[in-house]
Amino acid sequence: MAIVKSKLLKQLSQNYPNFLKKDLEKFTEIILKEIKKTLRRGERVELRGFGIFSTNKQKARISRNPRTGEKVYTQEKKTIHFKMAKDLFLKLNNHE
Repeated sequence: MAIVKSKLLKQLSQNYPNFLKKDLEKFTEIILKEIKKTLRRGERVELRGFGIFSTNKQKARISRNPRTGEKVYTQEKKTIHFKMAKDLFLKLNNHE
């Protein structure tokens, strides 16, 4: 099951009842906005114990439509790459 932002905020407000819900919402918005801005600039985001977000450039190329077989020009684009931290890997695989 995936966690959406609303569930994350609900969980945060339960774990930290002394913070106002609107403050927690603003805080998460600021963090996500900064991560987006940093990735847009082409820099990497490192969250210790969690992982590293970075961008890769995918070159422009001629690809094909799998349904029709028609050749289609695909423009250059950026993709996001995530590498999880060793701590997170160990926790996911129950090697605590």
